[in-house]
Amino acid sequence: MTSRDLLNLSCLAFVFVVASSCQDQQPDAVNGTYLDLPAVPYEYNNLNENNAVTTLGRVLFYDRQLSLNNTTACASCHKQSAGFADNVKFSRGFEGRLTSRNSMPVQNLQANIFAFDSFREPGDLMNSGAHLFWDGRESSLDNLILQPVSNHIEMGIRDLASLTKKLSEASYYAPLFSDAYGDQEVTSERITRAIRAFALSINTTNTRFDLYNQTKFTIIDPGSGLNLLIRPSNQPAVMNPLELEGMLLFQSKYDCNSCHQVQSTFGYQMAGTFANVGLDKEYADTGLEKITGNPADAGKFKIPSLRNVEFTGPYMHDGRFATLAEVIDHYSEGLNNNPNLDSRLKGENGTAKSMNISQHEKDALVAFLKTLSDRSVITDPKFSDPFKVK
Repeated sequence: MTSRDLLNLSCLAFVFVVASSCQDQQPDAVNGTYLDLPAVPYEYNNLNENNAVTTLGRVLFYDRQLSLNNTTACASCHKQSAGFADNVKFSRGFEGRLTSRNSMPVQNLQANIFAFDSFREPGDLMNSGAHLFWDGRESSLDNLILQPVSNHIEMGIRDLASLTKKLSEASYYAPLFSDAYGDQEVTSERITRAIRAFALSINTTNTRFDLYNQTKFTIIDPGSGLNLLIRPSNQPAVMNPLELEGMLLFQSKYDCNSCHQVQSTFGYQMAGTFANVGLDKEYADTGLEKITGNPADAGKFKIPSLRNVEFTGPYMHDGRFATLAEVIDHYSEGLNNNPNLDSRLKGENGTAKSMNISQHEKDALVAFLKTLSDRSVITDPKFSDPFKVK
């Protein structure tokens, strides 16, 4: 009998033996809960964690016991159906209070962490060169994981020792920790390591835009000497004419690609890339300036990946735009003349551009952005909530 079989038997035993206590641990369960952990392998990430560690991370990611009053999990603010972002402007914490910023999606963290620096030993993710959160206040993925758990609004766990004791008393964790680490000991380091492994496994590489890039090749036009991207005639047309037009507008005419590097497999930007995109003439939330203390950084926020952007709305650090159409309207005719407005959004006279994007071009841009969707991530059972109500 394999360890996976033993795990399934343990979970089934847990349903019948401690269903009532499970109901206390998961308050919204009606008749108790059980763990549904199908034998779906995870792709290894750069930390080379085994599937048992990643599976444990999945359970922890969805477990509301990681909050002070058992009401909020990591997944409460990072929903699979929303591309592991939240589908509201501000997320609701363990006491019902709202966060001050829109929840960024948990995806492609591996690229954000490792693309800009040499790979370190497993567990050494400090000062990786990446900047995490909207204001870039962290460069450590481990701290990114722990901050919401201890945040006074989000999950409220101030004493990690109490959390480890709490999880040790949940019967379903004994086989999970044993499978992952060889024994049942619950520590904050092991909790962090497991959630990290699960988060790093969420990658959006199965998009039509990626498929398009995989089915074309480059030739040199003898007339102009320019490189041309050609799709072989025997390959399917994975992007329609409107989407291709939107791609050209995105990458050339409106130069959106100078901020959002969509041609990257993971859709990451250069490390430390922030921009003031003219949302306001004066910002109530000054973003990066709160971290650096530099007035020139007021109104600058981390440039997000556009992978799965179709699902991750509302948009911007404060969730002010409900739709992609509203975002494009902002860049078309809504830029504010903020002193720190990004130079790429200024005209020749130094003031905010008026791009005046036509409705047809707006439709094309939205169509292209939807080719960056990886629908498998929002439906794959290996990323889904393992707590099932019986």
